Amino acid sequence: MQITERRTQTAFRFRGDLLVRLKQEAARQNRSLNNYVESVLMGIVYGEPNKDTVAAINESRSGKYAGTVETSSLDAFKKSMGL
Repeated sequence: MQITERRTQTAFRFRGDLLVRLKQEAARQNRSLNNYVESVLMGIVYGEPNKDTVAAINESRSGKYAGTVETSSLDAFKKSMGL
């Protein structure tokens, strides 16, 4: 059973060109404008990366495992990747 949050009606003012794009994208995804905008905002507000993603981001930023990737051949590529 899905719990649905109570919706609160509100109003926003958007630039005309932005509203046109939002309506186009909602229609392309066969969704209502309200549903599309709400889902985009939910993704931004609640879209925090999980602990594995945070760890991978931190590892990448540290440069700890940085190296050269060889692309001259598939075998060289695999070897440079440690495969």
